[in-house]
Amino acid sequence: MSFLFKSSNGATTEKNLTLEEQQEKINDLRKELGEHSSEEIQDFLSDASCLRFLRARNWNVQKASKMMKSAVKWRVSYMPQKINWDDIAHEAETGKIYRADYKDKHGRTVLVLRPGLENTTSGKGQIKYLVYCLEKAIMNLTEDQEKMVWLTDFQSWTLGSTPLKVTRETVNVLQDCYPERLGLAILYNPPRIFESFWKIVKPFLDHETYKKVKFVYSSDKESQKIMADVFDLDKLDSAFGGRNPATFEYNSYAERMRADDIKMGSSFKSNGITLPQDHSHVSADKEANGGDSDASSEDSFYSGTDSPNHEEGGSIPA
Repeated sequence: MSFLFKSSNGATTEKNLTLEEQQEKINDLRKELGEHSSEEIQDFLSDASCLRFLRARNWNVQKASKMMKSAVKWRVSYMPQKINWDDIAHEAETGKIYRADYKDKHGRTVLVLRPGLENTTSGKGQIKYLVYCLEKAIMNLTEDQEKMVWLTDFQSWTLGSTPLKVTRETVNVLQDCYPERLGLAILYNPPRIFESFWKIVKPFLDHETYKKVKFVYSSDKESQKIMADVFDLDKLDSAFGGRNPATFEYNSYAERMRADDIKMGSSFKSNGITLPQDHSHVSADKEANGGDSDASSEDSFYSGTDSPNHEEGGSIPA
């Protein structure tokens, strides 16, 4: 229960609550949430998870409860734990998002994002792949770590590479469904034209998320110190100023992800949780052949439930 003392980066919580006070907040939140019949959701409603939602709402139990109920409703509807590699393999072909085979100096999982290599037009498919990557990144965290690092490479990026709707949905899913999971987001060598895009995106970010975003430029020695402080340069990709010449290789990455799928399935089974076999997600073939091809569609990726930040309070759905 060491997670009750400090956040995973070693910083004390903003209100410096004692262990007893934090546990009291968790107990109060559990009373607000009530019971849930799904074992998978019960697993999600751990003390550590409750603590993340409480921190995200500055220890306000009512606000944390509303946020967590919405996240639970999303998980029941979207079923992120059921997404497997074969569902999203076509999204991964260019290496636009992948989990690095190294961690940062704090032991945090590293997700590499290369938005300039976008290869599909399905907004829902893109978000689905992001959710898959988040789930697997979290699964690969060590027991003493709960945050990840996003490392963004802007090579080949243009304003048309990232539709605003997909960006907004990305922010929503990260902040509303995976609060306190982002430890640091590094934007590496963003082009000057990105400044106008950033001005549009900033209002979507809450204050805590905004503080975690760092701009780093290869030509700026001061900002390069961030990379040396955060990463082992012998392991860091050369694209980010490191000394590792390795690049994304689709087939070997597919093997890693299929191994992760098996690992996740085994984890659920060991906890007595059985995942249904008939996937409700749109198949890769359907998406590749034009299903939901409009990335600017007004349909939300929440698939049948409202976005958490529009969700009302109430009992957790059973």
